Amino acid sequence: MAVFMDLNVSFLPDRSDLRSVVETAAHLGFSTIALNYVFEPTAKKKQEIPTPTPIDELIDQLPVVQGRSRPIRVLNRLTVVMSDASHFRPNAPEYRRFDLLAVQPTSEKLFHAACMVYDIDIICVPMTEKLPFFFKRAPINGAIDRGVVFEVSYSAAIRDSTMRRYTIANAVSLMESCKGKSVILSSAAQKALELRGPYDVTNLALLFGLSDGDAKEAVSSTCRAALLHAETRRTASGIIYTTRSQQEAPQGSVDGETPAAKRAKPT
Repeated sequence: MAVFMDLNVSFLPDRSDLRSVVETAAHLGFSTIALNYVFEPTAKKKQEIPTPTPIDELIDQLPVVQGRSRPIRVLNRLTVVMSDASHFRPNAPEYRRFDLLAVQPTSEKLFHAACMVYDIDIICVPMTEKLPFFFKRAPINGAIDRGVVFEVSYSAAIRDSTMRRYTIANAVSLMESCKGKSVILSSAAQKALELRGPYDVTNLALLFGLSDGDAKEAVSSTCRAALLHAETRRTASGIIYTTRSQQEAPQGSVDGETPAAKRAKPT
């Protein structure tokens, strides 16, 4: 049975609203969600990277996932919106507070760097505006080889007809370059009504140019690959690459831990 995930649910400061979103996600059948903290630096003033709030301080008791006997798993994620290369801070200790690290580049140069250089887990594709650059296959293949995944979020398409056109156009452009591989589908939901069930999301993905098989993987096994990549990134010194086919544990690992991760541990 597939384990469904939504790795981009907007963090909401209002606890009641946040609880409603988490309960809806569990009711729809998502076993894992990630609360997304967005960090958008500006040149005008120095800004502090947000600190994630422990989930037990936000919700007293996590809801049980529909069709399963265990509660939903809630992770924390940081997304850095980059308009300049200085906005990403390699090896920043603040990044280690989060389970997942994503960037949203706003130029072709930054997109290339995110694909080829940055130690991250997810590259977000803008969905609320026309892409300011064209996707090129070489950096996209480089990101795929490094175990980095691309994210397409759908909630903007629900809010506005213009954003719906941008979402479909930008997603189709990405699929033409990556051939539907290493893509995750997320909601980026800001309220419970913007969440959709896993099978509704896979049907929506067909509009983005994904095949039926790739669409199902985009809300399940590819998300798990992103989590495995994040775990090894945070554990080992340097980037440890995982592939989508390594759903249970990276090849050559023992008890789910890579040899490189074991070498990184102090003796």
